[in-house]
Amino acid sequence: MSNHDSNSTRAPTKNLVDTAAANGSFHTLGKALEAAELTNVLKGSGPYTVFAPTDAAFDKLPKGTLENWLKPENKAELISVMKYHVLPGRTSAVEVEKLSAPKMMQGQTAPVRKDGDKLSIGGANITERDIASSNGIIHAIDTVIVPTKH
Repeated sequence: MSNHDSNSTRAPTKNLVDTAAANGSFHTLGKALEAAELTNVLKGSGPYTVFAPTDAAFDKLPKGTLENWLKPENKAELISVMKYHVLPGRTSAVEVEKLSAPKMMQGQTAPVRKDGDKLSIGGANITERDIASSNGIIHAIDTVIVPTKH
């Protein structure tokens, strides 16, 4: 048995938040989840599927957007945006492909599109799939998805 096989059978021990932190591409996401007080939720039993914007995705936001969201008076909006990146349940990329508009933790649906090998949700391309954690799955995305305001 090769090393690769033994690694794939071992269950991940890190929760979603710690897995994202260990990945190195999600520093901004970690800060945003903390400000939204969602880290405890995502460290909980779950399971959850997190469509995790990379640091580069946050960098693409209009200047000042993230800073505004991180202000205490905008916490409700930040929570809404962060919850729009979380799908209750453990959903692999193969399962995501079968969904058309899953209902996110935030309450709104996010459209899923498949174009050849490309998979997107809410207009954000999934750039890294199926990053396993003990209480869910992370899919890296290249854009921060923002729910529509009612």
